[in-house]
Amino acid sequence: MKRAIIFITFSVFCGLFYFGQTITAGSSEEEAVKKPLLSYLKGHETGKAEYMKAAFHTEGKLMYMRDGKFSTIEFSDYIGRMKGTPAADEAMRKRHIESVDVSGNAAVGKIILDYPGARFVDYMTLLKIDGEWKIVNKAFYVETKNKD
Repeated sequence: MKRAIIFITFSVFCGLFYFGQTITAGSSEEEAVKKPLLSYLKGHETGKAEYMKAAFHTEGKLMYMRDGKFSTIEFSDYIGRMKGTPAADEAMRKRHIESVDVSGNAAVGKIILDYPGARFVDYMTLLKIDGEWKIVNKAFYVETKNKD
């Protein structure tokens, strides 16, 4: 009986140590994944292309549905639309990273852009390329809000 208790205690301790290490290692990698996502949010906040260029890989696409049809935009075209200044209603806009999921050198981030006229849900696919996380694809859903 004593051996069983010692074995169970040892197993639980080893399990806690193992999972603690995994969570710690995962947390630092999640923080690294958030870096381009935060740059993306800063690009929206400021309207400056430099933040978007830091977030996105040079090759990649933005994908979405418009009027029931699949549409794409190259990242370079998307970034080229940045005006260099914040939106007029910037004070009323809210943005945040809702979740990040990392598996090795691939990750997915979910971002919410809550604007006065619409709510966007962005799904970002990221890859760790040459030691740096970059957004390689973006798909989004937009829900317009009623203006009462």
